[in-house]
Amino acid sequence: MVEYPPFYGVAGDSCGLQEPELMKPFLAEPFASLWAQQDVFTAVEALEGEVYRELEGRRTLRTEVDGRGYFVKIHRGIGWAEIVKNLLSARLPVLGARNEYIAIQRLQQAGVATMTTVAFAERGSNPARQHSFIITEELAPTISLEDYCMGWPQQPPAFAIKRALLERVADMTGRMHRAGVNHRDCYICHFLLHNDQPIQPECFRLSLIDLHRAQSREQTPTRWRNKDLAALYFSALDIGLTRRDKLRFLRVYFEQPLRQVLRDEADLLRWLEKKATKLYARKQRYGDAL
Repeated sequence: MVEYPPFYGVAGDSCGLQEPELMKPFLAEPFASLWAQQDVFTAVEALEGEVYRELEGRRTLRTEVDGRGYFVKIHRGIGWAEIVKNLLSARLPVLGARNEYIAIQRLQQAGVATMTTVAFAERGSNPARQHSFIITEELAPTISLEDYCMGWPQQPPAFAIKRALLERVADMTGRMHRAGVNHRDCYICHFLLHNDQPIQPECFRLSLIDLHRAQSREQTPTRWRNKDLAALYFSALDIGLTRRDKLRFLRVYFEQPLRQVLRDEADLLRWLEKKATKLYARKQRYGDAL
């Protein structure tokens, strides 16, 4: 595991507009050697590769160094107009790469398989104009859990595989929330199943990705925990989960006997059913543009 320098400002809302002290740049190999005599921001902007997303304030691309793949996310500031627009829409704006950098550290410390950071830096105290980036190792070959499970209603998987994947997702999500991280895009498409070897119930790798909107605190607020759970449940509505599957998830996620979970979390479970159904109905009306 990569050793990171200490991080700052995670006790409160790491994505708030009151930015804490700028964090020190972090470079691991191969970028520590490649950029030893360069300005890291000039160097990262010069990287070339397949562009996955190009927005006014953010660029995501895949690049290769010495035959190995890396994903690069560059944040250039979204401007005050976009920040205000997000806040008026009750959405917390993503101001830079810090959220993802901190979330990756938190998840690794909590034993949740995720990406590995090889480079991070930020500059500028103005949250609307801050320049930052993060580079992570490519996770390949993989398939998203959404794609892997797509055919389950027509061709149900072996029970042992289904149970193992369900319990792993429940365990990873529970560890994430207990580590003070909420994802904000907690869908099964962001769980990557490594398929470099045959997937066996007793031996498989699952990694959580796409943490650029994640929030990190000392403790995950119930509201944000519940939003993640609703999103995860909604995203799994089409893969043929049974009532027993759902109960198994709850037992593992809460780390409590099922009878206690059903008693203590009755209000939450009713809310999750209602919220997931509402999200699903919206998807049926508008497609994937949620």
